[in-house]
Amino acid sequence: MTDPKSDWNLNQTGVERENLEVDVLLVGAGPATLSCAIHLQRLLQAKGLEKSLLVLEKAEDIGYHTLSGAVMDPKGMAELFPDWKERGCPTEAEVGFDCVDILRKNGGRKRLSGMLVPPGFRNHGNHIVSLYHVVRWLKDQAEELGVEVYPGFAGSGVLYDGQRVTGVQTRDAGVSKGGEQKGTFEPGMDVKAGVTVFGEGTRGSLAKGLIQKLGLDSESNTQIYETGIKEIWEIPEERGKEMLGKVIHTMGEPLGTSGYGGGWIYGIGGNRLSIGYVVGLDHPDAKLDPHAYFVKWKQHPVMAELLKGGKVVRYGAKTIPGGGYWAMPKLQADGCVLVGDTAGFVNMSRLKGIHLAIKSGMLAAEGICEALEKEDTSAAGLAGYTRRFEESWAKQELWSVRNFRQAFESGFFAGAMDVGLQMVTGGRGLFARRKSHADHSTTHRISESRFEFPSYDSDGCMDKLTDVYHSGAVHEEDQPSHLIVTDPDLCSTRCTEEYGNPCQHFCPAAVYEWNAEADSAPAAGAGPMINASNCVHCKTCDVADPYQIIQWTVPEGGGGPKYIDM
Repeated sequence: MTDPKSDWNLNQTGVERENLEVDVLLVGAGPATLSCAIHLQRLLQAKGLEKSLLVLEKAEDIGYHTLSGAVMDPKGMAELFPDWKERGCPTEAEVGFDCVDILRKNGGRKRLSGMLVPPGFRNHGNHIVSLYHVVRWLKDQAEELGVEVYPGFAGSGVLYDGQRVTGVQTRDAGVSKGGEQKGTFEPGMDVKAGVTVFGEGTRGSLAKGLIQKLGLDSESNTQIYETGIKEIWEIPEERGKEMLGKVIHTMGEPLGTSGYGGGWIYGIGGNRLSIGYVVGLDHPDAKLDPHAYFVKWKQHPVMAELLKGGKVVRYGAKTIPGGGYWAMPKLQADGCVLVGDTAGFVNMSRLKGIHLAIKSGMLAAEGICEALEKEDTSAAGLAGYTRRFEESWAKQELWSVRNFRQAFESGFFAGAMDVGLQMVTGGRGLFARRKSHADHSTTHRISESRFEFPSYDSDGCMDKLTDVYHSGAVHEEDQPSHLIVTDPDLCSTRCTEEYGNPCQHFCPAAVYEWNAEADSAPAAGAGPMINASNCVHCKTCDVADPYQIIQWTVPEGGGGPKYIDM
């Protein structure tokens, strides 16, 4: 059977599907799954065990759907490949300078440098990378070991035998908007495996249904998310050389103390900057618009001066799981494990997850190898993964900041005070275990909104549609929408009145538009127009919708953004 919440193929009855059987299936070609595949293959070969490993990736090519800031702590990579530098793992620059700028309303800034930089933002010895290039390099390392990597295959449903995961079904291609088979119809495959590794990134549609079905989060805090907006800029050569290897994080304007978030500026090669802004989706304002905050941030005089004379070359957005240790689900079930962002391996106090993703993949590989050797891939047989995690430096790091993100649910100042206390109490702070609330439950009524939108221009502070062009997002137009509104009537009645249809604001890709008579707000009875082809696969809508009636599922394999160099 398959999971109907995430399976687009159920209405294609009577379709004959190819069955492909492998020993280990890895869903998603990110740093966690590729590291898992590499480490597992080496372990199996060392033991003389011949097993088939297959990585499925929904993007058209490896790295197209991979997005991060990104400053990489090399700790994880050095464990996977002690000679990672000699092997040619691609990095943009080693960090030579870091600071925190507090942007002021008057247009100025206060710079914290040296010992005044908060511990989580000290980056000397870390490397600025393009995660796109890193995962492509990891893919090459995996293939050299004999791992099969298939891009363009989107997993649409989880295969089960009772409560045991037996693999995934890939999405059909060549189905029209009306659900009819076209001449190009290609049925999805049933890919069955002894162990399935879920590493879909944040809020993956398969893992979401799997976690709910198997109750893997029954003892966990509700996960908290942020949306990060990123651009790559080319700037004048002299300024580009000056910024190379610099890491600057910003606080203060434009978010101020109204919510959780801030900005980053990383100097990379080719006279380019990686810039971005992160906003917590637990922000109470119904008009919360992460992209608009990003534009406001770029319009601050300090940022405007830095970007002067430059141009945007890439754009992207993604959600980040920030809930930390308490929000992590169980890492294994019968026939499957969870790794990377899918399992919440992110240290939000450092705004870092690459090293933790790599480590999670390696720990999972060791647990899987042990289970395969014993021919027991039940939850108990795979429990070596969790045991190894609990004994690892990854657990120690996440435990030391276990209450970090939740503290800010009490407000910025209360959160900052508690975080200071956490630093001297080993991560405890005021409470042994802080609880968290689902982001969508924190939204206030539209009547309480105080959000003011910026003005947009064509010189770098573009609107969403212009920015989406720089994401390279392309989807087959004639296919069923992968963005499902399960109760459209609610959208045009209660949601209009209570929240003013926030999907038109929080989506960073202008996917949701309203055909309304009034310009100020959608008219009663109006419905959403879903521009699914704009989607950049960030999952913000799935997280932030106040009624949880938007379901993000996979489009046809190969569709989506092209985060080249991101």
